[in-house]
Amino acid sequence: MQEVRVFIPEEIHTILKFRQEEMPGVAVINTGLRNFGQKTVFPWHLSLMIDFEDVIENGMPSQKERDIVDPFGDYLNDLFKGANVEKPNALFLGRITWNATKELIWRVYDPQLVEKELKRIIKGNSSPGHLITGWIMI
Repeated sequence: MQEVRVFIPEEIHTILKFRQEEMPGVAVINTGLRNFGQKTVFPWHLSLMIDFEDVIENGMPSQKERDIVDPFGDYLNDLFKGANVEKPNALFLGRITWNATKELIWRVYDPQLVEKELKRIIKGNSSPGHLITGWIMI
């Protein structure tokens, strides 16, 4: 078996504002992964969608909603990455807020670990209220 050494780049969060279908959006992208060449080590792409219930104008989340969703997103990020910061299971790629939704995106090494955690959260009804509405891993 061939050994692969991977250098995990530092996360650099870049904020992008955009308009789509006449609605404003905000994306936070980890541009530290821009030149990351180890997609073979993290071959899976995880996209998790959250639908907001409490929105203000233009479909953006209220402060009350952000106070719930943002810590939950941070929790998922830590959970999917795992305890070993030198050998994470997932790399944060970005989060996109647009039209009453938030999409959280990661590159993943072992999808079974992430799927197990997501199923545990859903089965245990341990996500705050309405949060996880679906995910796709390709």
